[in-house]
Amino acid sequence: MDELILCDFAPPIATIQLNRANKLNSLTPGMLDQLEHVIGQIEANRKIRVVLLTAAGEKAFSVGADINAWAALEPLDMWREWIVRGHRVFKRLAECRLPVIAVLQGFTLGGGLELAMAADLRLATENAKFALPEVKIATTPGWAGTQRLPQFIGVARAKQMMFTGEQIDAIQAEKWGLVNEVCPAEKIAVRATQLAHTIASNAPLSVQMVKQLVDGDKVMVLEALAGALAASSVDGREGVASFQEKRPPIYQGQ
Repeated sequence: MDELILCDFAPPIATIQLNRANKLNSLTPGMLDQLEHVIGQIEANRKIRVVLLTAAGEKAFSVGADINAWAALEPLDMWREWIVRGHRVFKRLAECRLPVIAVLQGFTLGGGLELAMAADLRLATENAKFALPEVKIATTPGWAGTQRLPQFIGVARAKQMMFTGEQIDAIQAEKWGLVNEVCPAEKIAVRATQLAHTIASNAPLSVQMVKQLVDGDKVMVLEALAGALAASSVDGREGVASFQEKRPPIYQGQ
């Protein structure tokens, strides 16, 4: 299998890299599968606290879905093999337990922007360009761009970008709230690593809980926190011990 998605572990940071610079990091079904796989590997590594999402080359973070990979698909295959897969993988990234920082350079278009929006934070080089240009090729955003973009920049601005398909530059993207910071290209890697280490230096469970509280399913988060609190109590330990020892529990209300 071609390594079109690379992953480097350098605890406390893991770096994912889109590795298809000769095609401006356009995304294929195989790349989506590889991305899903490395997210699982990262979450299984308890030494990792922050994820950097990067791309090879200087021209583009990603220009989105590889048109040649989906143009010939029949409508049902387009749904089964492309739209559903992309939604699943991008949702997997967005729900990654660890904070994800996207490092963006050059063209960040279509599915590439949708991928970047699945991250928690976005840093961009001064030459970065952003667009959801699907209307220009008679299609629509397919990987949750219609939902995530309004959350970041507001409904009216999101509609402007999606109706026109026009690009905005990094300064405009920062002004609108699409990216957190804009950096010179020669400094962005250092800044991204610095930010990652700042986050990683904090209590990892607290950082992860904050992410869940902001982004997660509120019922699931509350149930998880309540379950963890109950299990760590004196009564919680007594409940398990009494079950294992096959005796009635003696609860103390603490």
